[in-house]
Amino acid sequence: MPRRRDPAAPVVVYRTARVGLRLTVGQRRRCFGLLRSAGDVWACVLEVNAWRRVRRDAPLVGYQELCRELAAAGPGTFGDLDSTGARSVLRRFSDAWFAAAKRRRDGDVSVRFPRRRRFLMPVRWYHGTFTLDDRRVRVPTARGTGPLWLRLARHLPYPADQVRSVTLLSEAGRLFLDVTAEVPMSEYPAGEGPDLGRVAGVDLGVIHPYAVAGPGGQALLVSGRAIRAEHRQHLSDTKQRRRAVARRAPAKGQRGSRRWRRYRRRARAVEGRHRRRVRQAQHEAAKTVIGWAVTHQVGVLRVGDPRGVLDLNAGRRHNLRLRQWQIGHLIRILHDKATLAGIRVDLVDERGTSSTCPACGRRIPKPRGRNLTCRHCTFAGHRDLVAAAIIATRTPGGGPTTPHNPAATPVGVITHRRAGRHLPGAGWSRRDPRRPPQHHGRREGRLASGGPPHQPPGGESLAVTGEDPQHPPETR
Repeated sequence: MPRRRDPAAPVVVYRTARVGLRLTVGQRRRCFGLLRSAGDVWACVLEVNAWRRVRRDAPLVGYQELCRELAAAGPGTFGDLDSTGARSVLRRFSDAWFAAAKRRRDGDVSVRFPRRRRFLMPVRWYHGTFTLDDRRVRVPTARGTGPLWLRLARHLPYPADQVRSVTLLSEAGRLFLDVTAEVPMSEYPAGEGPDLGRVAGVDLGVIHPYAVAGPGGQALLVSGRAIRAEHRQHLSDTKQRRRAVARRAPAKGQRGSRRWRRYRRRARAVEGRHRRRVRQAQHEAAKTVIGWAVTHQVGVLRVGDPRGVLDLNAGRRHNLRLRQWQIGHLIRILHDKATLAGIRVDLVDERGTSSTCPACGRRIPKPRGRNLTCRHCTFAGHRDLVAAAIIATRTPGGGPTTPHNPAATPVGVITHRRAGRHLPGAGWSRRDPRRPPQHHGRREGRLASGGPPHQPPGGESLAVTGEDPQHPPETR
């Protein structure tokens, strides 16, 4: 969220970059020891509240109350973990408990309080407790233990004086450091910044993660076929890998064997690589949308919120597609990058936008393909862009605010074909008959091809280069 410290200071936002670590065997062992100690702190809080629940006492969830209990435990209780790192775990538990309580008060009874143990928990240190020295970071440890210096795999994307916290975490067996910094919002010359009077609609989808329709008939399509192909290829590889090890899989009593640990280590590494590829492609797509909005001086993005479809049971296959869609993540990263660029994001109801004619306003059957044709007024256009154009006319908490105008529908389409193209093997679509034949063999770690999106006649193509060095905002 943006924050203003004083009237003269610029508005700043918090950004988080995930940086890999290059560690020795001893440093890696100490880092995992810190994460395990943080998991012990989490388990102790859960156990204390379980005892209080049996005695029918009030739960111990306040941050200050938890810190007093931690101080009463004494030093050295949690190994090399210092009091600052342990308090970050207590802060995480307190925030999760109060967030669940608020959602339950609002009527969502499906939300549960944090009661599951975690073997490894992220540890966070705030400004003033750690030391930055170029590509090295010194994190605090318990009194009496040796210093712990961590070497970063790359330079930080933020100046050292803007860094406010660092978080040590593990993902798929690899150690990372999340670096959070205060970044000032973008400033533009006079007359070149985003204009709040220029509104663009954004339609979220699976084939096209973002379809944007802006003023003046300009539009943007971001292809997500490579991301979808990555999900399919990862699922196919996972099934093949499980079938290959089914015969030599250990029995129940052999789950701790060396063979089993080696197989699980390999599976976690592949799963982590898959998540990083998809996450990077989604950030590139959101960056493309914000860059397009800044170029066209769009000040407001109205995003259709389709999260209501997640509650509908549409069958096994379609439920898997919805789960892989990651709607909330797409909205969150778009909102984060828009805030940094000074663009406002509004969530509106997107119901009926893909089955309504923007020219005459009548409901039409939803087409199976990408093209929408109205049999009442002979209007034809791209289905996702039509939905984005209608979303642009809606306001938060209401329906359409402006009458449908055929001239307001997107005409000139800029198709961005690069989102997800950085992934290895991205090329022709799997269903494209023009794709050259490939030999079916072992494709460990390769990505299935993702074809170009549909491009209406007359649309021009724009190839954008460069990758986004930024990473997701802190939402914990």
